[in-house]
Amino acid sequence: MKRVLIVEDQSDIRKLIRMTLEFEDYEIHEASDGALGLNMVSTLRPDLVLLDVMMPGEIDGLQVCHRIKSDPALAHIKVVLLTARGQARDRDAGGAARADEYLVKPFSPLQLIETMERLISPT
Repeated sequence: MKRVLIVEDQSDIRKLIRMTLEFEDYEIHEASDGALGLNMVSTLRPDLVLLDVMMPGEIDGLQVCHRIKSDPALAHIKVVLLTARGQARDRDAGGAARADEYLVKPFSPLQLIETMERLISPT
């Protein structure tokens, strides 16, 4: 079973993502901000992180992604950035943070599942 961490500050969006993923074979964990998400990545070592870009608190999603990808022990973890920002410069910032994929909200449940399956095939 593949382990997925959802890092999203809005509980309703976390719930929608969790409901989408419950039909698949994933072990689902959740964090409500970037600092907690980064801590959970270190302890859980998920296969994939669904990471909101704009979050309140110490660090945003781009910073979390950059820290994950800069740590040799965590760099193999796939990161999908989730954001309402779809401009070219926003996508470039996601690329600079070394995100594996960039999904613009609102995205469909099918688009989310297909993206995840492309990055990690569930066992």
